[in-house]
Amino acid sequence: MRPEDEASDSEFKAILRVGGLKEYQADRIRVEQPLIPEFDLNNYCAIIAGGSPYDVSLPQSEKSQTQINVEQFYDRLFDRIIEEDYPFLGACSGMGLLGRYCSTPISNRYSEPVGSVEVTITDEGENDPLLKGLPKNFQALVGHKEACDQVPNEAQLLISSKPCPVQMFRLKKNVYATQFHPEADSNEFKLRINIYRDSGYFLSAEAEALTDKVTDLDTPVPKIILKRFIDRYKM
Repeated sequence: MRPEDEASDSEFKAILRVGGLKEYQADRIRVEQPLIPEFDLNNYCAIIAGGSPYDVSLPQSEKSQTQINVEQFYDRLFDRIIEEDYPFLGACSGMGLLGRYCSTPISNRYSEPVGSVEVTITDEGENDPLLKGLPKNFQALVGHKEACDQVPNEAQLLISSKPCPVQMFRLKKNVYATQFHPEADSNEFKLRINIYRDSGYFLSAEAEALTDKVTDLDTPVPKIILKRFIDRYKM
């Protein structure tokens, strides 16, 4: 969902790298492009949806046609994903789109600045197959202008934090979403700081300081979560 080629390319490579996948093992579909190829979900074992600069909480009149197209694409996709409990992991924008589909209030109330934050696995999360045995508290990379104000109805809250209560949830058994970025490392965030310096996540003048701030950040646990998701569902 990232219209910036450099950011899109880097995010895809990060997902492959963290998940231990070769490029031939995953199809990449850029849904922000004018022509989205037809695909058959029966040919795949899971879907991972990453981030984007689009805010679903914007009034409809302020959304670009590209963003509207992206949201309509995911609405159609979620019709099937939710009904079939099809394996899905949405990160950041992926969570926002899923929350929107579930009619969850989304606002800037729980926005988080670019950097790392301590998150906590809930009691329910401790029994989830993606989180079982992981540290109760760990650091995760975040940076978002909006978030789910509450957990969607019928979803289980798996990870929370003080600045942003909804950090990870699960619908049914196989539909997951995270507010943090499980694929990212410090280099990935430095790239995004540069690319999105004028996109409203922070003041442009803060870009250099933010780059210095994330330079040596190490967040290994979120990567384990992404790797477990891929290992659990890949064929």
